[in-house]
Amino acid sequence: MPLRLSPTDYQNLVDVAHSTHDPRQMHRAQALLWLHDGDTVDEVATRLFVTPRTVLRWCRRFHERQTLALPARLADGPRSGRPRTVHGLVDPLISAVIDGDPRQLGYHSTVWTAPLLRQYLRDVHHIQASQRSVGLALARLDIAWKRPRYALARRAPTWRQAKGGLNEALQAARGR
Repeated sequence: MPLRLSPTDYQNLVDVAHSTHDPRQMHRAQALLWLHDGDTVDEVATRLFVTPRTVLRWCRRFHERQTLALPARLADGPRSGRPRTVHGLVDPLISAVIDGDPRQLGYHSTVWTAPLLRQYLRDVHHIQASQRSVGLALARLDIAWKRPRYALARRAPTWRQAKGGLNEALQAARGR
């Protein structure tokens, strides 16, 4: 099935294939160009490690979206599944509270943890967020945090020896 592209579409697809950083757009542009050059759907599908049905879907979508800009014509189709519910919504809420003390809001902790932030979002804002969503929000906000230590770190009495230094008894004997 040879595909006939207008000269404008052909040049735009060449530009996309050479300049895009999105591998999906690049594959779709290459597939359409190869079909225009006379390759079969099976050859293009084999070359791109996709099914022939996928290549035909790309062609159909490209022609159905002729009124849209080229990136939209090469974009993914609508997907099924549950849409994102808290992506971006919890970021400002976490940002507003992260520098404060959780005890001021009635929590029995001195530091914010991901489970405690989940509890805060549920209690105050009535938002059910997973621990992963909270963790991703913290990463988007560039907040690096660690779990609190429950036991203070204590130096061993022989820590100087472990570091290659002299112990206190030898230092005292030398008069230091």
